[in-house]
Amino acid sequence: MSFDLSVWALPDGATPAEVRAAVQRCRQGWHSDRHPDPRVVAFYRAITASYPARPGGPWEVTPLHAAGDHVEMNLFPTCEDQVLLDIERLAGEHDLMLFDVQDGSVYPPPARVGP
Repeated sequence: MSFDLSVWALPDGATPAEVRAAVQRCRQGWHSDRHPDPRVVAFYRAITASYPARPGGPWEVTPLHAAGDHVEMNLFPTCEDQVLLDIERLAGEHDLMLFDVQDGSVYPPPARVGP
């Protein structure tokens, strides 16, 4: 069973409930026809440059599921902690919300977390 995370390019002020609603729409096969958000494109390029799809890599499912507003990553549960740290770091660098499928937690980018 994979360990699943996704990153989401939602407008400033998006709530965890809005992220969960977007995840649910994705699971139902609904994706907007909008152009890819530049933040999603940059994240995808960065994470796949660091961790390309190859045997022994962290990805249980390849290619990664990418849409205009998100990237879904299915990781082997035994992947190195550094992969998770890099995903979290890159999500923050690209102003993306991070969704943890296992427990439904939503983590906003550090810049959006108030004092």
